[in-house]
Amino acid sequence: MKIVALDAGTLGSDLDLSPLSAVGELTTYEASAPDAIALRALGADVLVINKVKINQNTLGASPTVRLICIAATGYDNIDLTYCRAHGICVANVAGYSTNSVAQVTIAMALSLYTHLPQFSDHVKSGAYSAGGAANCLTPFYREIAGKTWGIIGYGHIGQAVGRIAQALGCRLLVCKRTPVDGVMCVDVDTVCREADIISIHTPLNDATRGLINADRLAKMKKGAVLINAARGAVTDESAVAKAVLQGQLGGLGVDVYSAEPFPQGHPFDAIKDLPNVCLTPHMAWGAYEARVRCLDEIVQNIKAFTQGERRSRVD
Repeated sequence: MKIVALDAGTLGSDLDLSPLSAVGELTTYEASAPDAIALRALGADVLVINKVKINQNTLGASPTVRLICIAATGYDNIDLTYCRAHGICVANVAGYSTNSVAQVTIAMALSLYTHLPQFSDHVKSGAYSAGGAANCLTPFYREIAGKTWGIIGYGHIGQAVGRIAQALGCRLLVCKRTPVDGVMCVDVDTVCREADIISIHTPLNDATRGLINADRLAKMKKGAVLINAARGAVTDESAVAKAVLQGQLGGLGVDVYSAEPFPQGHPFDAIKDLPNVCLTPHMAWGAYEARVRCLDEIVQNIKAFTQGERRSRVD
Protein backbone atom coordinates (compact mmCIF):
# COMPACT_ATOMS: atom_id res chain seq x y z
CA MET A 1 0.00 0.00 0.00
CA LYS A 2 1.35 3.41 -0.98
CA ILE A 3 0.73 6.29 1.42
CA VAL A 4 1.41 9.91 0.46
CA ALA A 5 1.42 12.68 3.07
CA LEU A 6 0.81 15.86 1.10
CA ASP A 7 1.47 18.52 3.75
CA ALA A 8 3.51 16.82 6.46
CA GLY A 9 5.08 20.13 7.44
CA THR A 10 1.81 21.21 9.05
CA LEU A 11 2.14 18.38 11.56
CA GLY A 12 5.37 19.77 13.04
CA SER A 13 9.01 18.88 12.48
CA ASP A 14 9.20 17.22 15.90
CA LEU A 15 6.60 14.55 15.04
CA ASP A 16 7.96 11.15 14.01
CA LEU A 17 5.90 9.90 11.06
CA SER A 18 7.46 6.43 11.04
CA PRO A 19 4.26 4.79 12.38
CA LEU A 20 2.80 5.43 8.91
CA SER A 21 5.68 3.51 7.37
CA ALA A 22 4.63 0.49 9.41
CA VAL A 23 1.35 0.26 7.48
CA GLY A 24 2.54 1.17 3.99
CA GLU A 25 5.17 2.63 1.70
CA LEU A 26 5.36 6.27 2.81
CA THR A 27 6.20 9.34 0.75
CA THR A 28 6.07 12.73 2.44
CA TYR A 29 5.94 16.29 1.16
CA GLU A 30 6.36 19.27 3.44
CA ALA A 31 3.69 21.15 1.50
CA SER A 32 1.78 20.70 -1.75
CA ALA A 33 0.51 23.50 -3.96
CA PRO A 34 -2.94 22.89 -5.47
CA ASP A 35 -1.50 22.23 -8.93
CA ALA A 36 0.93 19.62 -7.55
CA ILE A 37 -1.59 17.42 -5.73
CA ALA A 38 -2.84 15.35 -8.67
CA LEU A 39 0.69 14.46 -9.81
CA ARG A 40 1.89 13.58 -6.32
CA ALA A 41 -1.18 11.41 -5.74
CA LEU A 42 -0.53 9.27 -8.81
CA GLY A 43 -0.17 5.66 -7.72
CA ALA A 44 -1.14 6.41 -4.12
CA ASP A 45 -3.70 4.30 -2.29
CA VAL A 46 -3.96 6.58 0.74
CA LEU A 47 -3.53 10.34 1.06
CA VAL A 48 -2.77 11.85 4.46
CA ILE A 49 -3.63 15.54 4.56
CA ASN A 50 -4.18 18.34 7.00
CA LYS A 51 -4.85 21.68 5.33
CA VAL A 52 -4.72 20.99 1.58
CA LYS A 53 -7.99 21.13 -0.33
CA ILE A 54 -9.23 18.00 -2.08
CA ASN A 55 -11.72 18.46 -4.89
CA GLN A 56 -12.14 17.90 -8.61
CA ASN A 57 -9.78 20.76 -9.45
CA THR A 58 -6.92 19.64 -7.20
CA LEU A 59 -7.09 15.84 -7.38
CA GLY A 60 -8.89 15.18 -10.66
CA ALA A 61 -10.15 11.73 -11.50
CA SER A 62 -7.55 9.86 -9.49
CA PRO A 63 -7.37 6.21 -10.61
CA THR A 64 -5.76 4.80 -7.45
CA VAL A 65 -6.63 6.84 -4.35
CA ARG A 66 -9.03 4.86 -2.18
CA LEU A 67 -8.76 6.60 1.18
CA ILE A 68 -8.11 10.14 2.39
CA CYS A 69 -7.07 10.47 6.03
CA ILE A 70 -7.46 13.94 7.51
CA ALA A 71 -5.14 14.90 10.34
CA ALA A 72 -7.96 16.98 11.81
CA THR A 73 -11.51 16.79 13.05
CA GLY A 74 -12.99 19.29 10.59
CA TYR A 75 -13.20 18.27 6.95
CA ASP A 76 -14.58 21.36 5.25
CA ASN A 77 -11.47 21.37 3.01
CA ILE A 78 -12.67 18.15 1.35
CA ASP A 79 -15.38 17.94 -1.29
CA LEU A 80 -17.26 14.90 0.00
CA THR A 81 -19.60 14.85 -2.98
CA TYR A 82 -16.61 14.55 -5.29
CA CYS A 83 -15.07 11.81 -3.13
CA ARG A 84 -18.27 9.77 -3.06
CA ALA A 85 -18.63 10.06 -6.83
CA HIS A 86 -15.11 8.69 -7.29
CA GLY A 87 -15.31 5.94 -4.66
CA ILE A 88 -12.84 7.65 -2.32
CA CYS A 89 -13.36 7.02 1.38
CA VAL A 90 -12.66 9.79 3.89
CA ALA A 91 -11.72 9.40 7.56
CA ASN A 92 -11.13 12.14 10.10
CA VAL A 93 -9.80 12.17 13.67
CA ALA A 94 -12.13 13.30 16.43
CA GLY A 95 -11.26 14.25 19.98
CA TYR A 96 -7.48 14.21 19.73
CA SER A 97 -7.02 17.97 20.29
CA THR A 98 -9.61 18.59 23.00
CA ASN A 99 -7.13 19.31 25.80
CA SER A 100 -4.82 21.28 23.55
CA VAL A 101 -7.50 23.65 22.21
CA ALA A 102 -9.10 24.05 25.63
CA GLN A 103 -5.71 24.93 27.12
CA VAL A 104 -5.04 27.64 24.53
CA THR A 105 -8.58 29.01 24.82
CA ILE A 106 -8.26 29.37 28.58
CA ALA A 107 -4.75 30.82 28.24
CA MET A 108 -6.02 33.46 25.80
CA ALA A 109 -8.86 34.44 28.13
CA LEU A 110 -6.59 34.69 31.16
CA SER A 111 -3.95 36.66 29.29
CA LEU A 112 -6.48 39.10 27.82
CA TYR A 113 -8.27 39.54 31.16
CA THR A 114 -5.05 39.96 33.15
CA HIS A 115 -2.96 41.90 30.56
CA LEU A 116 0.05 39.67 31.23
CA PRO A 117 2.01 40.69 28.09
CA GLN A 118 1.84 44.37 29.06
CA PHE A 119 2.99 43.72 32.63
CA SER A 120 5.78 41.48 31.38
CA ASP A 121 6.88 44.12 28.87
CA HIS A 122 6.95 46.69 31.67
CA VAL A 123 9.63 44.63 33.39
CA LYS A 124 11.51 43.63 30.22
CA SER A 125 11.74 47.23 29.02
CA GLY A 126 13.51 48.31 32.21
CA ALA A 127 10.66 50.64 33.14
CA TYR A 128 9.97 48.71 36.35
CA SER A 129 13.57 48.91 37.60
CA ALA A 130 13.88 52.55 36.62
CA GLY A 131 10.51 53.61 38.00
CA GLY A 132 11.25 53.29 41.70
CA ALA A 133 7.78 51.94 42.57
CA ALA A 134 7.46 48.51 44.12
CA ASN A 135 4.46 47.66 41.98
CA CYS A 136 2.65 48.67 38.81
CA LEU A 137 -1.10 48.20 38.43
CA THR A 138 -1.58 49.76 35.01
CA PRO A 139 -3.37 48.58 32.94
CA PHE A 140 -6.03 47.78 35.52
CA TYR A 141 -7.39 44.26 35.49
CA ARG A 142 -10.29 42.36 37.03
CA GLU A 143 -10.80 38.86 38.42
CA ILE A 144 -12.28 36.25 36.11
CA ALA A 145 -14.10 34.56 39.01
CA GLY A 146 -17.74 35.56 39.10
CA LYS A 147 -17.88 36.44 35.41
CA THR A 148 -20.22 34.77 32.91
CA TRP A 149 -18.51 32.59 30.29
CA GLY A 150 -20.56 31.83 27.18
CA ILE A 151 -19.67 28.84 25.05
CA ILE A 152 -20.91 28.58 21.48
CA GLY A 153 -20.61 24.94 20.45
CA TYR A 154 -20.60 22.39 23.27
CA GLY A 155 -18.82 19.37 21.84
CA HIS A 156 -15.74 17.83 23.44
CA ILE A 157 -13.73 21.06 23.29
CA GLY A 158 -16.57 23.27 24.48
CA GLN A 159 -17.22 20.92 27.39
CA ALA A 160 -13.53 20.91 28.38
CA VAL A 161 -13.45 24.72 28.29
CA GLY A 162 -16.64 24.81 30.34
CA ARG A 163 -15.22 22.58 33.04
CA ILE A 164 -12.14 24.77 33.41
CA ALA A 165 -14.16 27.98 33.32
CA GLN A 166 -16.38 26.70 36.12
CA ALA A 167 -13.31 25.67 38.11
CA LEU A 168 -12.11 29.26 37.79
CA GLY A 169 -15.39 30.44 39.30
CA CYS A 170 -17.28 31.43 36.17
CA ARG A 171 -21.00 31.09 35.58
CA LEU A 172 -21.56 29.07 32.41
CA LEU A 173 -23.93 29.71 29.51
CA VAL A 174 -24.00 27.25 26.62
CA CYS A 175 -25.35 27.58 23.11
CA LYS A 176 -25.86 24.06 21.77
CA ARG A 177 -28.06 22.85 18.94
CA THR A 178 -29.50 20.11 21.18
CA PRO A 179 -29.78 21.24 24.84
CA VAL A 180 -28.28 19.00 27.51
CA ASP A 181 -28.85 18.64 31.23
CA GLY A 182 -26.44 20.03 33.77
CA VAL A 183 -25.68 23.37 32.09
CA MET A 184 -27.69 26.49 31.28
CA CYS A 185 -28.50 26.12 27.57
CA VAL A 186 -29.60 29.29 25.80
CA ASP A 187 -29.67 30.67 22.27
CA VAL A 188 -26.73 32.48 20.71
CA ASP A 189 -28.28 35.91 21.21
CA THR A 190 -28.63 35.31 24.93
CA VAL A 191 -24.98 34.29 25.11
CA CYS A 192 -24.03 37.49 23.31
CA ARG A 193 -26.11 39.66 25.65
CA GLU A 194 -25.15 38.10 28.98
CA ALA A 195 -21.60 36.73 28.71
CA ASP A 196 -18.47 38.58 29.78
CA ILE A 197 -16.30 36.07 27.91
CA ILE A 198 -17.46 34.22 24.80
CA SER A 199 -15.52 31.37 23.23
CA ILE A 200 -16.49 29.73 19.94
CA HIS A 201 -16.06 25.98 19.42
CA THR A 202 -18.63 25.15 16.76
CA PRO A 203 -17.97 23.49 13.38
CA LEU A 204 -18.22 25.56 10.22
CA ASN A 205 -21.33 24.79 8.18
CA ASP A 206 -24.15 26.64 6.48
CA ALA A 207 -25.84 27.30 9.81
CA THR A 208 -22.76 28.70 11.56
CA ARG A 209 -21.08 30.67 8.75
CA GLY A 210 -21.09 34.32 9.80
CA LEU A 211 -22.81 33.43 13.07
CA ILE A 212 -21.07 36.22 14.96
CA ASN A 213 -21.95 39.22 12.83
CA ALA A 214 -22.27 42.97 13.39
CA ASP A 215 -25.73 42.65 14.94
CA ARG A 216 -24.61 40.08 17.50
CA LEU A 217 -21.40 41.96 18.28
CA ALA A 218 -23.55 45.02 19.03
CA LYS A 219 -25.58 42.94 21.50
CA MET A 220 -22.49 41.98 23.51
CA LYS A 221 -21.60 43.71 26.74
CA LYS A 222 -19.28 46.63 26.14
CA GLY A 223 -15.82 45.32 26.97
CA ALA A 224 -16.65 41.64 26.45
CA VAL A 225 -13.84 39.28 25.49
CA LEU A 226 -14.34 37.15 22.37
CA ILE A 227 -12.25 34.07 21.56
CA ASN A 228 -12.50 32.07 18.34
CA ALA A 229 -10.76 28.69 18.30
CA ALA A 230 -13.18 27.07 15.84
CA ARG A 231 -13.17 28.31 12.24
CA GLY A 232 -12.51 31.84 11.02
CA ALA A 233 -15.62 32.08 8.88
CA VAL A 234 -17.90 31.49 11.87
CA THR A 235 -17.38 35.20 12.46
CA ASP A 236 -17.65 38.24 10.23
CA GLU A 237 -14.00 39.20 10.56
CA SER A 238 -14.53 42.77 9.30
CA ALA A 239 -17.24 43.32 11.89
CA VAL A 240 -15.07 41.80 14.62
CA ALA A 241 -12.15 44.10 13.80
CA LYS A 242 -14.48 47.10 13.80
CA ALA A 243 -15.89 46.08 17.19
CA VAL A 244 -12.35 46.04 18.61
CA LEU A 245 -11.43 49.41 17.12
CA GLN A 246 -14.65 51.00 18.39
CA GLY A 247 -14.20 49.60 21.89
CA GLN A 248 -17.25 47.35 21.82
CA LEU A 249 -14.99 44.34 22.40
CA GLY A 250 -12.60 44.67 25.30
CA GLY A 251 -10.44 41.79 24.15
CA LEU A 252 -10.09 39.46 21.19
CA GLY A 253 -8.33 36.12 20.90
CA VAL A 254 -8.28 34.35 17.53
CA ASP A 255 -6.44 31.26 16.35
CA VAL A 256 -8.36 30.62 13.10
CA TYR A 257 -9.08 32.69 10.01
CA SER A 258 -11.23 32.55 6.90
CA ALA A 259 -8.01 32.59 4.85
CA GLU A 260 -4.92 30.97 6.34
CA PRO A 261 -2.50 32.57 6.63
CA PHE A 262 -4.54 35.77 6.50
CA PRO A 263 -3.13 38.07 3.78
CA GLN A 264 -2.08 41.68 3.89
CA GLY A 265 -5.15 43.86 3.84
CA HIS A 266 -7.13 41.41 5.97
CA PRO A 267 -9.36 43.19 8.54
CA PHE A 268 -7.14 41.92 11.36
CA ASP A 269 -4.14 43.80 9.93
CA ALA A 270 -5.53 46.94 11.54
CA ILE A 271 -5.77 45.40 15.03
CA LYS A 272 -3.01 42.78 15.22
CA ASP A 273 -0.65 45.03 17.23
CA LEU A 274 -3.22 46.24 19.76
CA PRO A 275 -2.57 45.25 23.39
CA ASN A 276 -6.06 43.80 23.81
CA VAL A 277 -5.73 41.49 20.80
CA CYS A 278 -4.10 38.04 20.79
CA LEU A 279 -3.80 36.48 17.33
CA THR A 280 -2.09 33.10 17.00
CA PRO A 281 -1.22 31.09 13.86
CA HIS A 282 -3.76 28.23 14.00
CA MET A 283 -1.72 26.44 16.64
CA ALA A 284 -4.27 25.69 19.35
CA TRP A 285 -4.82 22.12 18.13
CA GLY A 286 -1.15 21.27 18.01
CA ALA A 287 0.30 20.39 21.41
CA TYR A 288 2.82 17.58 20.94
CA GLU A 289 0.65 15.08 22.78
CA ALA A 290 -2.33 15.97 20.60
CA ARG A 291 -0.37 15.43 17.40
CA VAL A 292 0.88 12.05 18.61
CA ARG A 293 -2.71 11.02 19.32
CA CYS A 294 -3.78 12.28 15.91
CA LEU A 295 -1.09 10.28 14.11
CA ASP A 296 -1.95 7.13 16.04
CA GLU A 297 -5.61 7.52 15.07
CA ILE A 298 -4.68 7.93 11.41
CA VAL A 299 -2.67 4.70 11.55
CA GLN A 300 -5.64 2.93 13.14
CA ASN A 301 -7.95 4.35 10.45
CA ILE A 302 -5.70 2.99 7.71
CA LYS A 303 -5.49 -0.42 9.36
CA ALA A 304 -9.25 -0.57 9.74
CA PHE A 305 -9.75 0.36 6.09
CA THR A 306 -7.42 -2.38 4.87
CA GLN A 307 -9.40 -4.87 6.95
CA GLY A 308 -12.70 -3.76 5.48
CA GLU A 309 -13.83 -1.96 8.63
CA ARG A 310 -15.54 1.42 8.71
CA ARG A 311 -13.75 3.55 11.30
CA SER A 312 -13.93 7.34 11.77
CA ARG A 313 -15.48 7.67 8.35
CA VAL A 314 -17.22 10.88 7.29
CA ASP A 315 -17.93 10.03 3.63
